[in-house]
Amino acid sequence: MSADSAPQRSNRTTRAAERTRRVRRSAALAAGLAATALLVSACGSGGTSGGGGNTNFVTGTDGIATAAKGERTPAPDLSGKTIAGKTLDVADYKGKVVVLNVWGSWCNPCRAEAKYFAKVSKDYAGKGVQFVGINTRDTSTGAALAFEKDWGITYPSLYDPTGKLLLRFKKGTLNPQAIPSTLILDRNGKIAARSLSALSEERLLKMLKPVVAEK
Repeated sequence: MSADSAPQRSNRTTRAAERTRRVRRSAALAAGLAATALLVSACGSGGTSGGGGNTNFVTGTDGIATAAKGERTPAPDLSGKTIAGKTLDVADYKGKVVVLNVWGSWCNPCRAEAKYFAKVSKDYAGKGVQFVGINTRDTSTGAALAFEKDWGITYPSLYDPTGKLLLRFKKGTLNPQAIPSTLILDRNGKIAARSLSALSEERLLKMLKPVVAEK
């Protein structure tokens, strides 16, 4: 009986270990699917947005969504290493208007808008405005750094290859749902405006100027 029970215990241990491995694999798969779902419209002409229900924002015919000053939600924790290897925390820019641009070096619309972001970031450098990029889905920082050099981008970009930072934005808020996406944070670190498509200089300024003008 003792000889029979030993293999049975061994089998039970093996089955338990296999169940544990399956659970872990399922959890990892779920996390990956969540990131993929967030970026399903990546590098397209834009996503779908709206202001119905209790979302507290409205989307104009130009695709720019805005939230009134009293209806805005705080941006989540956006901190980590930049593509240059430095530490950055967006919260440190409270008191300034922050332009957050989600981009990837592999993304054609990101290349189309890059020159406008480079120009406007320099034009507004002394006006209480800070530009910050969130680089995503680049498997290494080399291509991202080359992209910034090619387009003359001098502001920092957080490195977020798997989209973990993007998943911190709450559903139903002005969250980034495409690549490229652009968010404008007011001086209190709250999300004031969003675009889910590549921006011209005119549309970027249309998002930025009203928030800069706020008192």
